[in-house]
Amino acid sequence: MISFENISFSVAGRTLVKNSTVNIPSGHKVGLVGKNGTGKTSLFRLIYGEITLDQGNLKLNKNARVGGVSQEVPGSSVTLLDTVLAADRERTDLLQKAEEETDPFKISEIQTRLADIDAWSGEARASTILNGLGFDTHKQKLACSEFSGGWRMRVALAAVLFSKPDLLLLDEPSNYLDLEGTIWLQAYISKYPSTIILISHDRALLNNSVNSILHLENKELHLYSGNYESFAKTRAARLAHKQAEAKKQNLRRQHLQAYVDRFRYKADKAKQAQSRLKMLAKMEPISISSEATLKKFDFPQPEELSPPIVNIQNASVGYGDQTVLSDINLRIDQD
Repeated sequence: MISFENISFSVAGRTLVKNSTVNIPSGHKVGLVGKNGTGKTSLFRLIYGEITLDQGNLKLNKNARVGGVSQEVPGSSVTLLDTVLAADRERTDLLQKAEEETDPFKISEIQTRLADIDAWSGEARASTILNGLGFDTHKQKLACSEFSGGWRMRVALAAVLFSKPDLLLLDEPSNYLDLEGTIWLQAYISKYPSTIILISHDRALLNNSVNSILHLENKELHLYSGNYESFAKTRAARLAHKQAEAKKQNLRRQHLQAYVDRFRYKADKAKQAQSRLKMLAKMEPISISSEATLKKFDFPQPEELSPPIVNIQNASVGYGDQTVLSDINLRIDQD
């Protein structure tokens, strides 16, 4: 579906990815993860064609349609349902041509294509997506201008899902969804028929919707099979092995250096000392990523507090002279 062949690219003079090769097959659901600022969103911009490669090749399937959510839909007088339906441009264009065309042969071709893309179920499909993202039937008939920016971001997400691009790019979609919407999106992504690359810090979303993890670290891209939990375990094992190898190398380096320091100026040992110096020079340091050096914090179990933690008796609350609640009796214990 999409291949990165020995790619390097930079933004504002800062290299974000260097000499990386990754192939993502068609139909894969991929979670793109990495520390903030490493270049995940910039990788999306590269796929969109907004920035260019410094070297290498980016290959997409021929005629592949790429879609994503860049901004909220405008606050127009168009209804939510019509806004989502309009996102499928081919369907919209064909329906328009079907009304205007007079040539029987061309009309037949148009109707055949409309059937091929399941155009007649479009309204029901769009309504189902909107409903999953929190818009009931009544809200779907309201104008976009009736909703805030956060809700219009949901409409934009619904629109791109309805258009079914061959490569769907989603950047933190759960940021503007509630729990119900996120759970619905998990199920939708897992059944999506084409390729998805998803940027998210939501581990539940990554665990329940993707089958591969693309990790961006130290300016390199690495593709792991499985969900986020599987990736975390695999990576932890690799890091542990790498740390062990680095420790062994460091001990070896210290041993060689000690020999050199002791014998380099002794005539009968100078040759061996020089040989060990060359070995030290050829020894490539094993680098450990900055993420691997992060410390794990363990918080001790707190002592149990004496009950009650909260105790309210015969209380009243309000503002000004207006009492809102009265005769409040509340007790909260630790259990």
